[in-house]
Amino acid sequence: MSATVEGPDFIALQVKDVPAAATFFEERLGLRRAPASPPGAVVFTTSPIPFAVREPLPDTDLDDAARPGLGVALWLRTTDANALREQLVESGTQDVSPLRDSPFGPMFSFTGPEGYRLTAHGG
Repeated sequence: MSATVEGPDFIALQVKDVPAAATFFEERLGLRRAPASPPGAVVFTTSPIPFAVREPLPDTDLDDAARPGLGVALWLRTTDANALREQLVESGTQDVSPLRDSPFGPMFSFTGPEGYRLTAHGG
């Protein structure tokens, strides 16, 4: 019998400044911290897949990356893409794109902590 992968089970962004990244996701996106997180990380109570920001893994040099996460598409589901976009613009979030239609509902992209490019959709 061979093993197979069922799908993503946990997502974490590696960042240099964990407290600042955690604050961004809490204050600008409304995520809530899980009751417990491992050392060097902040885990949020997201569903269906847990999400975290964490210190870089050994041998990961974020200073050497042209842009963190280049090649990875991280989409975040929201109840109201238009309202979230307005909140992000008002709070000074960088590079918030215009709202546009997608197969997954209204969507837009923005620059998150340490240069990660994120997309929000829904509602």
